[in-house]
Amino acid sequence: MLEQALVMAAAVSSGLVAGIFVAFSNFVMPALARVSAKQGLAVMQSINITVLNPGFLGLFMGAALLSLALVVWQLWFSVELNLCWLAGSLCYLLGCFAVTAFANVPRNKALALIPLSDELNEQHKQQWQTYLVEWTRWNHLRSFASALAMFLFILGL
Repeated sequence: MLEQALVMAAAVSSGLVAGIFVAFSNFVMPALARVSAKQGLAVMQSINITVLNPGFLGLFMGAALLSLALVVWQLWFSVELNLCWLAGSLCYLLGCFAVTAFANVPRNKALALIPLSDELNEQHKQQWQTYLVEWTRWNHLRSFASALAMFLFILGL
């Protein structure tokens, strides 16, 4: 009973995280690419600050903690190993959480260092263009990984 509740919570939270990331890949980042570099940069810097809120962090970190709890449960307490749940947990932990920590967050931190002066210099404009491409590619991966995690959690039920 506890195990299934953990799986359901992991499926819902990873699915919601997938939805957030899919939205960024499909219309937020393309919209930011359509405006001037200064406007896009300013909005993304603001997003990177406001995303650090209890709602998002609760889902994002909650899915990671639930995934970790499922791995521990599966390896130490479960009578029968459920490979779907184990694979779903690893998809989220590696493909979403780790990618965020090691690919997206460092890019966000570098972006925060660009000053929003009256006019961006060419180096900062190029940095913004590179950020758009690279950040979005990594976001596609974490979108897929968190959606796949949700699917595997549900499949295992």
